[in-house]
Amino acid sequence: MKFPIGIQSFERIIEGGFVYVDKTAMIYNLTHESNIYFLSRPRRFGKSLLVSTLENYYLGRRELFKGLAMEKLETEWNVHPVFHVDFNGANFTQEGVLEMMLKDYVDKWERLYGLHNPELEVGLRFRDVLRAAHEQTGRRAVVLIDEYDKPILDVLDTNSDLEDRHRNVLKGFYSVFKGTDSHLQFVLLTGVTKFSQVSVFSGFNQPDDISMDARYETLCGITQAELEHYFAGPIADMARQYGVTLEEMYRRLKLQYDGYHFCEKMTDVYNPFSLLNAFGKKQLRNYWFSSGTPTYLIRLLAHFKENMNELTGKYYRPEEFIDYKADVEQPLPMIYQSGYLTIKDYDSEFDIFLLDYPNNEVKSGFLTALAASYLRPSTETGGWVREVVRALRSGKPDALCTLFTSFLASIPYTMRRKEDEPERERYFQYTFYLIFRMLSVYTVYVEKAQSQGRVDCVIETPQYVYIFEFKLDGTAAEALQQIEEKGYAREYAADARKLYKIGASFSSETGTIGEWQVLPSFSRQDTD
Repeated sequence: MKFPIGIQSFERIIEGGFVYVDKTAMIYNLTHESNIYFLSRPRRFGKSLLVSTLENYYLGRRELFKGLAMEKLETEWNVHPVFHVDFNGANFTQEGVLEMMLKDYVDKWERLYGLHNPELEVGLRFRDVLRAAHEQTGRRAVVLIDEYDKPILDVLDTNSDLEDRHRNVLKGFYSVFKGTDSHLQFVLLTGVTKFSQVSVFSGFNQPDDISMDARYETLCGITQAELEHYFAGPIADMARQYGVTLEEMYRRLKLQYDGYHFCEKMTDVYNPFSLLNAFGKKQLRNYWFSSGTPTYLIRLLAHFKENMNELTGKYYRPEEFIDYKADVEQPLPMIYQSGYLTIKDYDSEFDIFLLDYPNNEVKSGFLTALAASYLRPSTETGGWVREVVRALRSGKPDALCTLFTSFLASIPYTMRRKEDEPERERYFQYTFYLIFRMLSVYTVYVEKAQSQGRVDCVIETPQYVYIFEFKLDGTAAEALQQIEEKGYAREYAADARKLYKIGASFSSETGTIGEWQVLPSFSRQDTD
């Protein structure tokens, strides 16, 4: 089986014999429901392939759809003039790049239809092109704009003047749609974010936003049914490679790459980029996150007054995370729309959504990046995490002490310097939240609620259970005493795994571990 890793061209996939997950029934419905759409999905989630599929459909390339649902659904195969704008490949951090790109597109289209109006603004020239295309071909035009928001994201929170300029240029370009309805058959704009509050779309009639439309929630990405239908062979190969059962391989794939939900229907969607890479390389790794650092998010979060542990695992009204507002104090919509948080539950009575990390890949990668940005340790976080995982796997709590102490000591004083006690407490809590959340290769519970209180952290491995309690400017003995008094180990009384109770103190003065004590591991009989 050939996997189209990095291939976004529908034509190349079909002609090259690569596996294609058939979305054409939904595409047919999409093209026959309305005519101007907007779709927000995370990067590398199949938006460009969707645009390419639409382009070939509207060009009437019936031969490419042989054997797909579209072949039976479509009977006319009309050929329309298609105008495809792709913002993926350009770097918009330099002035004039956006204007030059749009001018290049319009110059090419004008030559195609025998027009030449260089004195007009580029949006007006595009308007004339759409009219000429309709008049000369007898068919209404199709406009496909891929990653429409990249010119804004590239400069977001780094160059406010250029950001405003790009917004105004795009607004002027898109405003052409308002006066050309009679010449348009279909319009789709894709992107990561919906800048509805900053006037990008105000120049024309608001598009139909299908980002949370239950009919199209799986238009991009791979569902469980599609996974089992198209990839049963590769999954069986991976199971043999890892020496596990088929059921266990499915479970690992789900934990690593599944978990996206795009509406209250809560259909599980896998990240297609990560799945294809995993099948191609036969390795479960963080492919999506490592393919591009979300620098614009890190920049936004640097200004944000809240910590990620105060954002995740909470219910929100739709207006709090669907519509983006250009305010660094409110990055939640950007985090959600970029794919670093997703819907995990829906309360229909109050119309509120629970947001959290979609899967282990995203949680591990995002929090590692956040930890590096927030803490700025001199220690390389990826290597440190691997050493901690080895210590956890081997049942070496004393080695954990050395690793935690060295990592915390590598954080610059300027990062941990806090003037008042509440800020010191907040820094202390967030530091350990980030550290433990990075260790998502195992089951990790941070501030796990129990009947007698909240334990700071519990980590479960196949052979060991670790219960951590930390005290800010306290003693390790006090931490262990709390574990005992609150009965944090009680729920593991019947567990055959070795259990370690770890009490530690964190010094706000030195910024690292002050004391570290481990209660000897014991069997389940010892907990009775």
